[in-house]
Amino acid sequence: MSKPDRLAILALAVLAVAASSAQAQHQYIGYVYPAGGQQGSTFAIRLGGQRLTYASDPVVSGEGVSVRLIAYYRVMGNQEMSLLRQQLRTLQKKGATVSDAMAAKMAFFELPKRVKPPEVRGIVCDACGRLNPPFATVCSNCNAKLVKPKAPKPGKPAAKQTPSEMEAARQKLIERIQRRFAEDERNPAVRAHMELVFAEVTVAPDARPGRREIRVITKHGISNALPFYIGQVPEVARRPMKTCRKPVLGKEHLAQRRRPTDEALVRVTLPCTMNGQIAAGEVNRYRFPANKGQRLVITTKARHLVPYVADGVPGWFQAVLRLHDDEGNEVAYNDDFRFDPDPVLYYEVPEDGDYVLTINEALFRGRESFTYRITIGELPYVTSIFPLGARAGQPVKIEANGWNLDDTVLSPPAKDAKPGRHLIAATRGNLMSNDVPFALDTLPECRDAEPNNAPAKAQKVTLPIIVNGRADRPGDWDVFEVQGKAGQTLVAEVHARRLGSPFDSFVKVTGPDGKIIALNDDHYDAASGLNTDHADSYLMAKLPADGKYFVHIGDTRRHAGKAYAYRLRISHPRPDVELRVVPSRICIRSKSSVAVTVYAIRKDGFDGPVKLSFKDLPKGLVSSGATLAAKKDVTRLAIKTTLTEMEGPLNLTVIGSMKVGEKTIVRQAVPAEDRMQAFLWRHLLPAETLPVLVYNPSYRPPTDRIRPPIPDSIRPKNAKRTLRKSTVNWYLRQIESLYQQWYLTDDFANRQIANIEARLIR
Repeated sequence: MSKPDRLAILALAVLAVAASSAQAQHQYIGYVYPAGGQQGSTFAIRLGGQRLTYASDPVVSGEGVSVRLIAYYRVMGNQEMSLLRQQLRTLQKKGATVSDAMAAKMAFFELPKRVKPPEVRGIVCDACGRLNPPFATVCSNCNAKLVKPKAPKPGKPAAKQTPSEMEAARQKLIERIQRRFAEDERNPAVRAHMELVFAEVTVAPDARPGRREIRVITKHGISNALPFYIGQVPEVARRPMKTCRKPVLGKEHLAQRRRPTDEALVRVTLPCTMNGQIAAGEVNRYRFPANKGQRLVITTKARHLVPYVADGVPGWFQAVLRLHDDEGNEVAYNDDFRFDPDPVLYYEVPEDGDYVLTINEALFRGRESFTYRITIGELPYVTSIFPLGARAGQPVKIEANGWNLDDTVLSPPAKDAKPGRHLIAATRGNLMSNDVPFALDTLPECRDAEPNNAPAKAQKVTLPIIVNGRADRPGDWDVFEVQGKAGQTLVAEVHARRLGSPFDSFVKVTGPDGKIIALNDDHYDAASGLNTDHADSYLMAKLPADGKYFVHIGDTRRHAGKAYAYRLRISHPRPDVELRVVPSRICIRSKSSVAVTVYAIRKDGFDGPVKLSFKDLPKGLVSSGATLAAKKDVTRLAIKTTLTEMEGPLNLTVIGSMKVGEKTIVRQAVPAEDRMQAFLWRHLLPAETLPVLVYNPSYRPPTDRIRPPIPDSIRPKNAKRTLRKSTVNWYLRQIESLYQQWYLTDDFANRQIANIEARLIR
C-alpha cells in the first residue's frame, strides 16, 4: 500500500472518530442468533446488545418476514438479583401461592423459547470427536477412554389431576425467575452484549432467499442493522450460548464454557443449514451420511454475520472448516475462499458412509457473537463469472463457473436496471445459488483480444472504454494502445476485487519509448464497505505530449485462470462523488434536532462543493440542508422535528447534487455505520435503509399494577433504624421496578417494603 493511501486511511479514521464521538446513536446490537432461517418456517431468535430498554419491535428488511417480540432482559443490579433470589426461595416453599391478579397476568406471559438441540446417538470422543456406539468404553479411532454423559435424574411423576390456574401461575413465575438467573453473567467478556431481546421470526414460503438486515426498535430509538439470511434448505440450531465470562490472565480455563458432551457433535441430514456459536477453545462437529458421487458444496457465513470485531486480531471470526471421513481421516480443509475469510468447500464423495464436518476459530477465540451458518448440500454455487459487468441497457451473455451448475440459468440485471453494482444468482427452478456482483456502466465496452501482451502487439482502443478481460496464463500482461494529447489527463481504474474476482491488479502507463509515466498497485476505496483487501488499481496520469500511449495490466501474483477477471476503465476524468451518511439511523428527541455525518468519497479529481439535503421529508420533519465545501470530505447535515413522537420509524433518503461543468449530477447517499476493525482501522459499513424515529425521552411504561395496602400484621416491631431516606427510596425503587415487571408477588413485595420502611431513620 502506498504512502498516500495510508495517509488517506488515517485521515478517514480521524474523521470517523470525531464524528462518532460527536453524534452517538445509543441503541446497539452485537449479534443475532440464529442469524437466519428457512423459507416457510417459524423460529426463535435472540439478540444481544446494549441500551435496548423498552424494546418494542425487532424488524427485518424486505418482504415476507415478520418478527414478534417475546421478551427483553435488561441488566439487573446486585440488589435486584438478591430480591429475585429471595422471591424464588419463597415461591419454592411448600404452600406458597400467588394472587388472582398474578395468576391472570402469568397466563399471558410468554417465556422465551429454547432451541432444542438435535438428538445425538452414541458417545462422542473428547479427544478426536468420533461418534462411538452407546455401549463403547474406548474410542474406536484413537483408543481414548470414553466418558459417558450422565443420565438425567428422574423427576417426580406428573400429577394425574390438572393443576389449578394458581399453581400453574406459581410454576410459571418460578421458571421465569430461573431463566433470568440462567442468563445472568456478572463478569461478562463483552458488556455491550449483556442485554437480551427474544423474538419469534416467521418467514413466508415465497420470501426471497438471501441477505436481509435486522434491527431492534425501542421506545427511545433504533439499533444498528445486522445481516440476517433467508435460506432454502432445512435448518438446525445448537442451544444458544450464555453471555461469555471475561477471562482472567493465567486462569483462562475458568471462563471456558462447560457444555455437555452430547453438544459437541450433532447429527444432521443433507441438505441442511447448521447454526451455531463458538466459545473459546471449542470445536463444533456435525456428522452426516453421504453417498458416493454426491457433489457437496459446503459454504460458511461467519465474518459476513459480524463483519468487524473491534477488540481482536484478526478483526472478525476467522472460521476454519475440516471434513473427515468415517475413519477420522481429513479429506478436505479450508480457512478462507480466495480473499474472503469465510471458507467454502467442494467435495465429491468417493464412497458411501458417514462424514464429520468440524468448525473452529483459527486462534480458538470465541464468545456469543461468534455466530455462524454452514450450509451443506448438492447446491448450485457460482465461483466466478465473465464478464464482470456490461453497458447498461445492452444485452450480454454471462459465462458462469462453479459447482452443480447443470441446468441452471444465470440472468443479467433487468434491461432497465440503472448503472451501479447489482447482485445476480444462478437459478434452477425455485433453487437459487449464492449472489455474485455484476457492474453496469454507461461507457462503451469491449473485451481484451489476445495476443496483446506487449506494446508491439497492443490492442488498440478508443477512449472512453471499459475493457473486460482476464489473466489467461500465469504472468500474462494485457496491453492497450490509446491516443492522447499533451496536457490531457488519462485515468485507468480496475474493478476486480470489488466485484468478487481474485485478480490482484497492477497497472502502469508508458509512452512510445517505454518510459513509465504512472503506475499503481493497490488503491484504497473507502466506499467498498466490507472489503479489506484493497487490491484494485487506480491512477491518473497527465500526458506529456501528443501521441500514442500504452496501458499495461497484469496480476501481481502471476495467477491466472477463468476466475481472474477484471474491468479496466480507460478514460479521461469522470468527476463524481460517492456519499455515505453515518449512522444508518436517526433518532430525534421530541421537538428537537440532531445531525448526521456525511462523508464524500471523491472520484477522478472532483473537488467542487456538494449540496446536501433530505429528499421528500414527511410532515413534522424539516431540514435546511448543508453544503460540503470544496475539497472537503466530511460535513454535518441537521434535521429537526416539531413532533412529540412517531408511532414507528420511517425511511429517509439523503441526496447530494454537484456541478460538473454545465451538468448537474445528483447522487443518493448510502446509509452506513462507523465500525472499527482490530483496534485501529475504521470502515464505513453500508446498510440498506436510513430509518428515522422521533421519540419521547420521558416515556415510561404504564404502571398497570396496583399494590394492595400493607397489613399492619407484617410490619416489623422495634426494628433498628439504620437507613437514611435516600437509601430507603433507592431500595423501594428496586422493589417497585421488579413488581411492575411482574417478578414479585403482592405478599413478597409488601413484606420487603415493610421491612425497609421500618428501618428508616426518623
